[in-house]
Amino acid sequence: MQKSPKRKNEELPIIQQTYDLIKWYVPVINKLPRDQKYVLGDRITSALYDTLDDLLYARYSTNKLERLEQINQRLDIVRYQTRLLKDFQLIDLRRFAYVSKLINDIGRALGGWIGQQRALVKESL
Repeated sequence: MQKSPKRKNEELPIIQQTYDLIKWYVPVINKLPRDQKYVLGDRITSALYDTLDDLLYARYSTNKLERLEQINQRLDIVRYQTRLLKDFQLIDLRRFAYVSKLINDIGRALGGWIGQQRALVKESL
């Protein structure tokens, strides 16, 4: 009997983590006051969706490193934008702590993937 092949998202938990972050964070952003929802909220939401898209593209890409480094930069922007929400008192400290943990977990996973890709590039030189 043949083993069933692993689904791709089981191989890359970072994709599921990002999906879960979006699922949790977008409803929170949608409850922001109108002026911030359509400025800062839209920027965060777009960055999160772009991050998920790029992670999916990176999964199939032969040259992953450059894309992963761009994702890392975007994730850092989301961190700062999230901090702004807290500093503007648009989310409470409990939610800020929770979303920061989710973002940091994704950042750690992304850092590991980047390290792995850098090692592969080094090996090929």
